Amino acid sequence: MTTPLARLLADALRVLPHPVESVAGVPSRSAELLTLAEHGAEALRREHVRDDEPVHVRMGNRPADLASLLAVWEAGAVAVPVHVGAAPGTIARVQSITGARFLIDAGLLEELCNAAPPQRQLLRGAALVIFTSGSTGEPKGVVIAHERFAEKLSVLSRLLKFQSTDVVLVPLQLTFIFGLWVSLLAVLAGARLLLVRKFTPEAILRGLSNGATIIAGVPSMFRTLLADASFCAPGVRIVLSGGEPLPKRVAENILSASPQAALYDLYGSTETGSCDFCLTPQNQPQGFGTIGVPTERVEFRIRPLTDQKADTAEAGELQIRTPFGMLGYLDQPGLTGASREHGYFRTGDLARIDRNGRVVLVGRSKEIISRGGMKIPPLEIESLLCEHPEVAAALCVGVPDERLGETMHALVVPRAVGRLDPAALRQWLLARTERFKVPDSFLLKEALPLGPTGKLDRRSLASLILEARNQNK
Repeated sequence: MTTPLARLLADALRVLPHPVESVAGVPSRSAELLTLAEHGAEALRREHVRDDEPVHVRMGNRPADLASLLAVWEAGAVAVPVHVGAAPGTIARVQSITGARFLIDAGLLEELCNAAPPQRQLLRGAALVIFTSGSTGEPKGVVIAHERFAEKLSVLSRLLKFQSTDVVLVPLQLTFIFGLWVSLLAVLAGARLLLVRKFTPEAILRGLSNGATIIAGVPSMFRTLLADASFCAPGVRIVLSGGEPLPKRVAENILSASPQAALYDLYGSTETGSCDFCLTPQNQPQGFGTIGVPTERVEFRIRPLTDQKADTAEAGELQIRTPFGMLGYLDQPGLTGASREHGYFRTGDLARIDRNGRVVLVGRSKEIISRGGMKIPPLEIESLLCEHPEVAAALCVGVPDERLGETMHALVVPRAVGRLDPAALRQWLLARTERFKVPDSFLLKEALPLGPTGKLDRRSLASLILEARNQNK
């Protein structure tokens, strides 16, 4: 059975004029990848893999990872990306959910167990099961359909207009839907794809020296790159940012470092097929701080958190309706049902509409800090902290407290060592916001804690605060 994404990827590789490369790795010609995919697909068929059966795909941002995906799709199975460096406990949890018999690694087949997994109606026509923990920490398998993802790639192609002359630098992991669609879009456009095995400033500089014209990353990556005031990327024509809110100052610094670049700030989730909103270059700089406008065929609404009539000036849950969304969460019908309301996906993000009609994120409903009964969106305080001239980045989190219910704590990255005084920072905040929104403590660090996809890790910060508090008792 030839699936839609298999046809797209195979056809693109047959005419791809460039090898697929890994920065500091060995390039792979498209013919080599096609052969590797053919061997992998044939191995799966010999083992009688069933249509729509989940197969784990070990990913490490290697060119051969594309061959592994193609092998699974050519065999009519469903690809489950698993990072090559994932902890054994994480792999075991994913395995317990999927029940997969097989794993593909660089096109080569491994057997995980003898028993075939149950056949699931939800996986009919599925291309991917992408595991995401969200804010709960427990893995959820997001099931994505071939047809829907293929159509979304067409939408993104029209929006971003990758060209065959482009060199696309991807430090995002291919287990992350953002990294996956950027890489696929590059191949489909006939562009040269440069995969970064592990994000470091040195790897990005190496990629830029290889002629990169497009770079995709999360704001934390760009913040790290821009910490070096001498960083510049004059040859870049498109910068894609997503995965978390892009602070205004970081956006301005990106454009200063890449004066010829068009900056696209993208908002979306794995569940909705990614990229539901885009702040395009045409809407900048006035739109900085917002998530822009809905992308093609995407609708949204902001639902109040109570039964009262919606007030667009007040924050509510951002809900999205899209034809490109997930089929559901694997083996979790209850969670699938709870994630939807009248055809809209409940993002869990709190948003409001500003006076110009743009959507502004103010935090996540599960991240709202309740300090003495007062509700504090951490994103609001983080954005305010980043306006301080000596603050490079900030992250706020709430931790349990016997007296107040929760206390709020801020991790702040100074622009220069020894020039930021927490007491002075507290007074600076008091002059700009209500007293109850000022963090109870400030922790100065060289960098923000990041998760495996490069996004901010609030749980790690909360654990750090609790550990420090317990040591001081």
